Amino acid sequence: MHDWREAFEHSVLVPPHPQRLRQPLKESTAFQCVLKWLDGPLIKQGVLEVLSEVGCHLRVSLFDVTYRHFFGRTWRSAGRPVEPLSRQPPRIVFNEPLYFHTPLNHPNIVAVVEVVAGGKKRDGTLQALSCGFGILRIFSNKPESPSSATQDKRLRLYHGTPRALLHPLLQDPVEQNKHMTVIENCSLQCTLRPHPALEPAFHLLPENLLVSGLQPIPGLLPAHGDTGDALRKPRLQRSVTWYLDEVFVTLYPSLEKFEEELLALLTSDHVREGGGPLDGGALEISERRLCVGVHSGLGFVHRPQVMVLVPEREVALTRSASFSRKVGSSSKASSGNQALVLRSRLRVPEMARHPAFAVVFQLEYVLSGPSGVDGNAASATSLASLACTHTVRWAVWRPGLEASSGSLTLPLQGGIQPSPLHCLVYKVPPASMSSEEVKQVESGTVHFQYSLSLDGHPDVPTGHPRAERRPPGKTATSPSGPPVPPPQGLLASQDSPVGPGLSLSQLAASPRSPTARRPARPSSQRPDSPEPSQAQAQAQETPLEGRISHLEADLSQTSPAPGPCVAEQLQELPFAPVHAPIVVGAQTRSSGRKLSRAALALLQASGFPEVLDAHQQPVEAVDPADPVNFDPQKEESDPLQSNEIVLQFLAFSRVPEADPEAPWPSTVYFTFQFYRFPPATTPRLRLLELDGTGTSGSGPVSHILAPVGQDGALDAGPPGFRLSYLVGPGLLRPGERRWFARYLALQTLQLDVWDGDSLLLVGSAAVRMKHLLRQGRPAVQVSHELEVVATEYEQEAMVMSGDVTGFSGIKPIGVHTVVKGWLHLTLANVGHLCEQRGRPSGSLPPSRSRVISSDGASRFEGGSLLTRGGPRRKRNVVQAQKLTDLDSELAAMLFAPTWPRGRGPQGAGQEGDAVRRRKLERMRTVRLQEAASEGGCRRTGVLALQDVRAQQARDLQVIAAYRERTKARSIASALSLAITTEHTLCASLGTAEFFEFALRNPHGTPQTVTIEVDNPELSLVLDPREWRHFKDAARLLTPVEEDMFRLRGGLPPQLFLRPRETAHIPFKYQLFSVAQASADLAPEKDPEPGLPGKPSTMPTRHAKVLFRAGGGRPLAALHLTVQPQPHAVDQVFRFYHPELTFLKKAIRLPPWHTLPGAPAGTPGEEPPVHARCSDPSVICETQRAGPGEPRDVFLKVASGPSPETKDFFVAIYRDRWLATPAQVWQVYLHSLQRVDVSCVAGQRTRLSLVLRGTQTVRRVRAFTSHPQELTTDPGGAFTLPPHGVQDLHVGLRPRRAGGRFVHLNVVDVDFHQLVASWLVCLSCRPPLISKAFEITMAAGQGKGAHKQITYTNPYPFRRTYHLHSDHPGLLRFKEDTFQVEGGETYTIDLRFAPRRRAGEEEVLIHINDHEDKNEETFSVKVVYQ
Repeated sequence: MHDWREAFEHSVLVPPHPQRLRQPLKESTAFQCVLKWLDGPLIKQGVLEVLSEVGCHLRVSLFDVTYRHFFGRTWRSAGRPVEPLSRQPPRIVFNEPLYFHTPLNHPNIVAVVEVVAGGKKRDGTLQALSCGFGILRIFSNKPESPSSATQDKRLRLYHGTPRALLHPLLQDPVEQNKHMTVIENCSLQCTLRPHPALEPAFHLLPENLLVSGLQPIPGLLPAHGDTGDALRKPRLQRSVTWYLDEVFVTLYPSLEKFEEELLALLTSDHVREGGGPLDGGALEISERRLCVGVHSGLGFVHRPQVMVLVPEREVALTRSASFSRKVGSSSKASSGNQALVLRSRLRVPEMARHPAFAVVFQLEYVLSGPSGVDGNAASATSLASLACTHTVRWAVWRPGLEASSGSLTLPLQGGIQPSPLHCLVYKVPPASMSSEEVKQVESGTVHFQYSLSLDGHPDVPTGHPRAERRPPGKTATSPSGPPVPPPQGLLASQDSPVGPGLSLSQLAASPRSPTARRPARPSSQRPDSPEPSQAQAQAQETPLEGRISHLEADLSQTSPAPGPCVAEQLQELPFAPVHAPIVVGAQTRSSGRKLSRAALALLQASGFPEVLDAHQQPVEAVDPADPVNFDPQKEESDPLQSNEIVLQFLAFSRVPEADPEAPWPSTVYFTFQFYRFPPATTPRLRLLELDGTGTSGSGPVSHILAPVGQDGALDAGPPGFRLSYLVGPGLLRPGERRWFARYLALQTLQLDVWDGDSLLLVGSAAVRMKHLLRQGRPAVQVSHELEVVATEYEQEAMVMSGDVTGFSGIKPIGVHTVVKGWLHLTLANVGHLCEQRGRPSGSLPPSRSRVISSDGASRFEGGSLLTRGGPRRKRNVVQAQKLTDLDSELAAMLFAPTWPRGRGPQGAGQEGDAVRRRKLERMRTVRLQEAASEGGCRRTGVLALQDVRAQQARDLQVIAAYRERTKARSIASALSLAITTEHTLCASLGTAEFFEFALRNPHGTPQTVTIEVDNPELSLVLDPREWRHFKDAARLLTPVEEDMFRLRGGLPPQLFLRPRETAHIPFKYQLFSVAQASADLAPEKDPEPGLPGKPSTMPTRHAKVLFRAGGGRPLAALHLTVQPQPHAVDQVFRFYHPELTFLKKAIRLPPWHTLPGAPAGTPGEEPPVHARCSDPSVICETQRAGPGEPRDVFLKVASGPSPETKDFFVAIYRDRWLATPAQVWQVYLHSLQRVDVSCVAGQRTRLSLVLRGTQTVRRVRAFTSHPQELTTDPGGAFTLPPHGVQDLHVGLRPRRAGGRFVHLNVVDVDFHQLVASWLVCLSCRPPLISKAFEITMAAGQGKGAHKQITYTNPYPFRRTYHLHSDHPGLLRFKEDTFQVEGGETYTIDLRFAPRRRAGEEEVLIHINDHEDKNEETFSVKVVYQ
């Protein structure tokens, strides 16, 4: 494409189907398709014998399966020679990249690849033969399924040519149509992937245009290297800006005659089409427009500009005579001719110095007609139907590569020749009677002065121009690229901007009706005229209307703002919100390490109790560094079925390198959760410092833990604290032992360490529990030394960047981790023999089979129809039972006395009085019998006997009626038990439990079965690829069927079964909501042997699937009992956030290949990453900036009122089917009251907080997370009156600049309860440095250094100063406070402490006055060598 005309002629595109364009369009998506190779004997030997020099090439076209419509332009690859069949299998390699972008995101938009062979016949003529074609699916059938992954496809090839797709019998899915015949052993290998790198070049490539990466594109620079693929990473050519002045258009033979003929032809056309006669002056010209845009040969680079032209006579009335004479003299017309003039300057940006770039001029006329036949004025609602636009002329200007300025006259073009707007243009005068000179001007001319921008440089010197984003539902135009005319049935007038400077035509112009669109034919034209009437005039919409400028406007200036009554839709620009990412893994550095010999000796000498096994012998100790071989069979076959899990907290050591002024708790307590037991909180444990510890560099043990009583005194027992959990088969569900062993093998126990006095979090630790697996041993124990890590998050506004720390290591942005100390912990598992308790025969372990059969799983075993549900006995033995014992309603009816009519007591039929009434009837009968035996009246005995018989008869009638009423219900219930299959499933959070249900059709006729599921957590596996994925993971060999179910929108799916056929129906159960277990039992402290600790019961869930045949008859039923199991937690995040606000955090994922269980592969094969949250009110989504960029998980959580705590789980998946989570995170959000403070580093800032009392008198004290920077007044314990208000004075002097959070708690010191809590948000500015010094010291075990500096009091009177340092561990002062007379000098003694490692450190010295305001700040640069 070396010329605009050549590029334009080769860029004609077939538009998509009009019905497709009427649908809402999405943003255009770019793709890269690499056609790799062709396998198989596709070209027959007969073709090779008939033709010579046989070559093979590929042709690719876009096809709409729904409307059977080819669109775009067919692309052709380079030819490849075809050799005779010399080897098997034959292969033709192409390896040619193909690029395109389309907004038609629909599964029925496909690419058709045709294989064509060509060669020379014996007579020398060329012949091309179609050898087959394939169908490449571009978009997925599921809108929610990820479409960003690379798809390596092997296309099956079919006999015939792509024209067969136009046959009406080929309905979708085309690949499965019986008329399509597959070519055996032939396929085409290709790769289809999204290509976001093409988005900056969207304005240079029209939509639906297939181009090769090796094809030169106007506006793009050639590719680097030898590949020649300029579209893989497109580089835009630098653009320039042209200015056009004195633009005017001249029409032949004159403007008046041209417009008179145009109106006459349109009026005649209106009459011919049956529109009725028009009034002579009714059809008039509203506006004359000139559209100017930059065209690259392929399409418009940007939306053309629209200007309004006026006749020369109107210019003469409003402008000076000199301008009128200039226009008249340069028009070269007679006195009767006049031109259309543009009085403003025209700015044409985005021009590139390329032969294919040109400026296109288009002349349009906007005509308005009457509102009706009578010519009455139109109403406001019908105004839009009175105007239409006609394109009459166009011209192309191709500036020279070296041109800079000059004057130019271009001939206008029209008629049936192709135009850049792809529309019909008004006719031109007949060319048979004109000379060559006359032909250049008889269609009209456009004249202008052109000049290059003064700087001569592009408007956008670096970067890529942003492509204009078109929201869905707009007219089908390219996103900042070549326009596509909208469908005729759509109104496009709303795309034009409406503002205060618009004319009537812009407000009223709209496309005419389909009848009015047909062009006019002049009455003088003969029917056999060589120029058809369709080429004379074409009414069209104006899809390219952009900016409309009037005569007084200056295009070089900014357009005025729209009026107050009109609102424009803002266009969204590409923008990525910045959230400081938190790198996964930075918070759980805690891991067990082997204790030193000195630490072990010290712990043993401290008197900690030993862990003993069931025979009271010391437990075998294992090394935490040894690997663990987990054998589930060995765990299940262990005779010691009961496990006593022991956690023994021994000591808490301080880090030797810690700042001596840093806060160190005097008491601590721990929180954690083990298995299904409720969350545990240990009592407060006091830290007792050991003498002589910390002398070595490692510092083995510094503080041991000792229990504290209610009065604060130490307990008399041994040091340390021990917790025991007894987990045995008598307390676990059947089959749960396997899950418990898996929990120990994979789970990490998360421990939180809290300050027992301030109730502030000290840090967190994590320990793997895999060493607790006994593997056949009687008992096992392991000792750990765990890092207790504290994590601090900076404010979002202060976060700027992060640092790379090494391979696959990124320093988290805005996150600081500090090792607070070392926790010495012993874990043990002691096996015990469980008691043989009678277990019901039906309590068997749940089946582990993935295939559930409906045959023989549950059949009716006989017995009473009134027997309630429950486990049935193996033997068919049923004991007779009284009906009154089975149904209380029947018992109430039988024992109700027969009262005379109208005398019955109220509520006599109450069930609660049935037993009492029965006893009264018996007593009455006994008394009557006694009276008869004692010689009473014989008549009385006969009456009593008659009453008894009447009562019995009535009872028999009631029983018969009752049995008749409940017979149908009881039979239906018994029959439902015969077709119901019960299955127990164990599931954990986020993990999909897959199983298949073998459904059999017992009838001799085919059945269409409807599948109804009553639980949203249980679903059918509808995608065969997902089904195959689960089967491969479960190692099932059952068949996989394509298109197994009939989907009916929101209705239940259906399945077709042949007579006596059995089908395997795939299901998956996946739960994302977590129900918190009830804390009915806390872990016991030193339980007695044999005293079990019962874990809390997680609520059991149920799901039911009903299979209905035709007519709604039940065919089978599946009752699923789900037992939730504890899930693993890989990461714990704890955030403190202001109350009643939104927490927005981005958590950065590590490289996917570093996750546990990731398969080996190349870095380019990154799988999709998905995230799901257990709380539906939390917004959780994955974000990725682009290819090769890290992935972030974005969380948006609404915090509640203070001091509410919200916790939830986040599951991260690296497979597209969300089968098994790669990681599970637990997130805690603490809502606190927020206090914003703006201060200066080193200077004290004071504020007051309001502390409100509770209902009772409390003795409280304020604690802070940074006591060296934040102080409170009162500093100690004080009394808080009930319902009172007291001011808490806070003094804040931060040591370093930046933004961070400081926690402030007010705690009841008697009951250790939290009364109030604040989150102090610091925004600290650095101080102004007045002097700078530098010293050099030796690194290592040195004595430090002693230096002096001087300070002069600038005031004329005595002043008191205070000295502070931002690194008190490195710099100390001989005197922290000094006084100096006015104008005198004072010497400050500095004592620098040694440091072990080499490096540099900047130490600030703050000199503050008596009010602790900063007077001066000195900077000392300390270099350790």
